[in-house]
Amino acid sequence: METKHNLNELNVSDFALVFEDLTRIFIRLPSIEKLSFTTLSVLHTLCRKSPMRLTELTANEQVTQSAITQLVTRLERDGLVERRPDPNDGRVVLVHITAQGANIIDSRRLERMKRISTFMDGLTLEEKQAIAAAMPSLRRLVELGSDS
Repeated sequence: METKHNLNELNVSDFALVFEDLTRIFIRLPSIEKLSFTTLSVLHTLCRKSPMRLTELTANEQVTQSAITQLVTRLERDGLVERRPDPNDGRVVLVHITAQGANIIDSRRLERMKRISTFMDGLTLEEKQAIAAAMPSLRRLVELGSDS
């Protein structure tokens, strides 16, 4: 596959491959709190969108209702999330992340930031500036992806 080097044109294939590789590295970086990918994904989701209904978590995490119910039960037992009744609809239960659950995500993020900064030490000033300049576009891309 030929790589395009025209700075005015984004090669989506290159972009996807680089982000796949970066994501793989990023996911595996923290050496603390060795939890399953699905567990961490649920905690990350709840860190950003807590509280959520079980049905929302099921759709967001792309797992079965049974799987998310079992996972939330285990996370609740471990003190990482809690279920509370929805104040607007007593028939509905909302899943909230606890301070302990949020702390796991925060500590992983801090460790990840520390490790990534060591990688960035190997970049030139121009490369660092290019990444900084791309941040608004990358944030917007995340917003667009989150809406779908």
